Amino acid sequence: MKVREIAELLEQQVPLFWQESYDNAGLAVGHPEAEVDMVLVALDVTEEVVEEALRVGAQMIVSHHPIIFSPLRRLADGSPQQRAILRAIEGGVALYAAHTNLDSAPEVGISHFLASQLGLKVEGLLEPSSSDEGVGIGVVGRLSEPVAAEEFLATIGRTLGVRALRHSPVRIDRVERVAICSGSGGGLIERAEAAGADLYLTADLKYHSFVDADRMILVDAGHFETEICAIDILFDILSKKISNFAVRKSQTAQNPVRYLILDNK
Repeated sequence: MKVREIAELLEQQVPLFWQESYDNAGLAVGHPEAEVDMVLVALDVTEEVVEEALRVGAQMIVSHHPIIFSPLRRLADGSPQQRAILRAIEGGVALYAAHTNLDSAPEVGISHFLASQLGLKVEGLLEPSSSDEGVGIGVVGRLSEPVAAEEFLATIGRTLGVRALRHSPVRIDRVERVAICSGSGGGLIERAEAAGADLYLTADLKYHSFVDADRMILVDAGHFETEICAIDILFDILSKKISNFAVRKSQTAQNPVRYLILDNK
């Protein structure tokens, strides 16, 4: 298959016009007509991921995060990002990203995926898009029955495989209505409140967001932790559309944020 054909298959499910205006989804590196025998699916394009692609024989990496997000002033051996791009070019590896268009996608979007994992029935969107009905950033869902707040926090931790959650003071006993925005969702706190959410799960929250939290519980579970499932989502999309084609999940995904858990008694 050609790079453009794989891109077209992805865009049938997550069209590029669903991406936010600030985004840079799509093909960032590579020739659309280049032949591809194998695709490697990743969260981020790092030097390690590019080397993994070369090692397993993948000519294309499909990631969630675009490697080029802000304009590049130069392309030299000056940063991990630049080195990864140069190595991809040298090795003939195309780099394609499905970012906010995947975030916005109905049913297969990351927030929809997290809602399903947490046992929520999705009832609406936090920020509906004007492009298509059902498309938008973030979801609002409801549990089948109210759950003790501390119990639901523990469920989030187990589901996402994390040992530490940043959250605001717990001022309510039970959680039933939950808002979710994978990745950086600090700008949608007011929408989560307006939707009547008891708890808002997202990442990259600022200190004063926790200070200002009133009844609704804010949960920052980490950017990597709330979006690593993008690998599974993209893998499923590609595998279902090209079942006889080699698609691999990256095994070198690394959370750039590390936690030191101390028992300071």
